[in-house]
Amino acid sequence: MSAIRPSAVPLVTVDPYFSVWSFADRLTDDHTRHWTGQRHGMTGLAAIDGEVFRFIGLAEPNAERYYPEPPAMEQKSVRVTPLSTIYEFEAGGVRLTVRFTSPLLLDDLDVLSRPASYIHLEAQSTDGGEHEVTLYVDVTGEWCVDRPEQKVLGDRAEIDGLVSLRLGHETQQPLNRSGDDHRIDWGYLYLNAEQGEGTEGLLGTAALRKSFIRGEELKPEDLSATPRSVRDEQPVAALTFKLGPVGASAVSRLAVLAYDDVYAMEYFGDKLQAFWKRNGQSTEDMIEAAFAEYEALTERCEAFDRKLWEDGEKSGGERYAELLALSYRQAIAAHKLVTDPDGELLFLSKECYSNGCLATVDVSYPSIPLFLLYCPALVEAMIRPIVKYARSGDWPFDFAPHDIGQYPLGNGQVYGENKLEYQMPVEESGNMLVMAASACLAGANRDYLLAQMDLWEAWVRYLVEYGLDPDNQLCTDDFAGHLARNANLSVKAVMGVASFSILKRLQGDAAEADRYLEKARDMAKRWSELADDGDHTVLAFGQPGTWSLKYNLIWDVLYGTQLFDPAVFPREVSWYKSKKNAYGTPLDNRADYTKSDWLVWAASLADDKQDFAELTAPIRDMLSDTADRVPFSDWTDTVTARQIGFQHRSVLGGIFMKLLKDRGSMQV
Repeated sequence: MSAIRPSAVPLVTVDPYFSVWSFADRLTDDHTRHWTGQRHGMTGLAAIDGEVFRFIGLAEPNAERYYPEPPAMEQKSVRVTPLSTIYEFEAGGVRLTVRFTSPLLLDDLDVLSRPASYIHLEAQSTDGGEHEVTLYVDVTGEWCVDRPEQKVLGDRAEIDGLVSLRLGHETQQPLNRSGDDHRIDWGYLYLNAEQGEGTEGLLGTAALRKSFIRGEELKPEDLSATPRSVRDEQPVAALTFKLGPVGASAVSRLAVLAYDDVYAMEYFGDKLQAFWKRNGQSTEDMIEAAFAEYEALTERCEAFDRKLWEDGEKSGGERYAELLALSYRQAIAAHKLVTDPDGELLFLSKECYSNGCLATVDVSYPSIPLFLLYCPALVEAMIRPIVKYARSGDWPFDFAPHDIGQYPLGNGQVYGENKLEYQMPVEESGNMLVMAASACLAGANRDYLLAQMDLWEAWVRYLVEYGLDPDNQLCTDDFAGHLARNANLSVKAVMGVASFSILKRLQGDAAEADRYLEKARDMAKRWSELADDGDHTVLAFGQPGTWSLKYNLIWDVLYGTQLFDPAVFPREVSWYKSKKNAYGTPLDNRADYTKSDWLVWAASLADDKQDFAELTAPIRDMLSDTADRVPFSDWTDTVTARQIGFQHRSVLGGIFMKLLKDRGSMQV
């Protein structure tokens, strides 16, 4: 499907803690890594007629120690689809296909929430002969600690019909910390396979790899009594698959990686478990279900992959389809799905590689096109925690909050600690109103959203009074600093007021709907006068010669509200094309960096598919050319393709904006 060279390749992508990638062109060039870049090692070895090759990672875990690594199988291809990553290797007359699948199907929240990811291994002769093949796969204790000096224990889980190996930090203290660049050190990692002749599970250290390479008997160790240092002793859980003679008919095996985090989130003092546990399902039952449903899920995943690729090509061309494929799993895996104490759905994002904030409104806002398309209930589930916090006595302002805490502890805002100068009053109020209205239009639970009308009314009043010509404040692009009279932020205020009009109309209050729509229309007319700079619009009112991407205008198109002069859209698109660098159009005139999500939104203002493709193709080039081998960064330099900051963020759901626009049906 995809010919792109990803900046990093998704392998196991479930949630912000259970997310492991390859940061290299070839899967054998480096250890696999958590999205933060910390090593979460996985090693794959293949013995073919007695000669051993690598197909995942490296055998030697200690970079300070010399070790003659066995040769790597030749990587013939890597293909990234929305739900799978497929590698093909060849060596010794054998083709080995390794498929990593995380079935993040947005029409099946039970499967979406299930912390189980597949590794499917398939071997086949390429030379007409038969070859003796044995495969080895292991994962290290790094997957269940935050820091490598921590220690783990390991044992076997009792699951009928399965070989199941378990690793966990020696001290189980769920939800013991919050932060950004950190990893889980509670709960248990499981490596599983179906029992059968030739399949064996072993606990030990990374020395098992070297025994396999030398053709020696593999001797497991007892990891259940004495904690082992991850850095010094390298404890691993390993599977071996003796495939026997492999000929023209493919021989396959399946491994499942699963992670039970015990408790997933703290939510205003309550410790919450993951969504998949809500009806009492055990970890063992969850893993059994993952195996039992593999074939059916694979068919569903492949069907979804094909459909999304076709839709992407039709909407924006092959390069746009590639962006959709690479952003899909990341956008979802930057969230955790739980239910609150009342059983209501919460879809909680982590503001990855920014500050680790939890349920950040201006991170949710750019992500929603993906979820409006495939599961509007998840947009409602993003809104719910902000509503709860805004209604608490801990929120002192008459505008919307920025966040509810720092992942995974949602006990109140940490961004700016409720200090006014750090808030984003127009930004977050506008975001919340747009999210509420668009979720209603897309099919979310209107009863819940319309029941919050008192909050929406408070926030729309704020926008009417202060939003048209904002004072010196932050917007979502806070890395650019405070800015007064921000023209793009003013557009957000206009569309927030329009969104409130939509909510009132859906409530059946036509008079108030008309009144606020007229307010929005008056604001848009005044905006056109303030923002006009001839052949484009300004960055900030009163600053001629400046410019910025007016990505917030897209909601006028989606809603069909026609608030803004229709001539502004082609004029802006033409301007963005004229300012395009090799790796995209900058966010504004102040710097060469851009935001990929906002660039796709701005490009979606174009009526012409070719204009859209011209503006978005550089994002694909950035991913292929960047020297920064990290999960899809949304904040990059348009001249050098280098990462400025951010990676693995949920905002890549915004890449789906063009699909959302082309689907239509976002009007009352």
